[in-house]
Amino acid sequence: MPAIYSHRLIVQPDEIDRLGHANNLVYLRWMLDAAVAHSAVQGWDSKAYEELGAVFVVRSHQIEYLRPAFEAEEIHVRTWVASFRRASSVRRYEMRRASDEKVLATAATEWAFVDLTTRLPTRIHPRVVAAFEVAPDGPANAP
Repeated sequence: MPAIYSHRLIVQPDEIDRLGHANNLVYLRWMLDAAVAHSAVQGWDSKAYEELGAVFVVRSHQIEYLRPAFEAEEIHVRTWVASFRRASSVRRYEMRRASDEKVLATAATEWAFVDLTTRLPTRIHPRVVAAFEVAPDGPANAP
């Protein structure tokens, strides 16, 4: 699988705020949906993590909003793992409007790997690390 995963979506009517564009919290949901989808296609869906006994949980998000998204627009959320550390990982995102390829937002999430029993950070299992190609520089590395 490629290091950069692209998640396609269409902006829904219920995602539009009072200003007529996608609400800022919707971008966060798009990020999480893309991260979960990317993990699943790499073989790490929720069941696989549960069987392993550990999961990723969010420690922090950073989003920079550049342009608005509007109802019915097709959006491509590109995401990739930028780094792994002992018990955490940074995942980056780029959200683009499909019609003109304009970047709407860039973002990053720091994920902690947590043991399901102790609820404490634990070392990321080597099988998880091996499932993802790390792309520190993001889309510039895409084929």
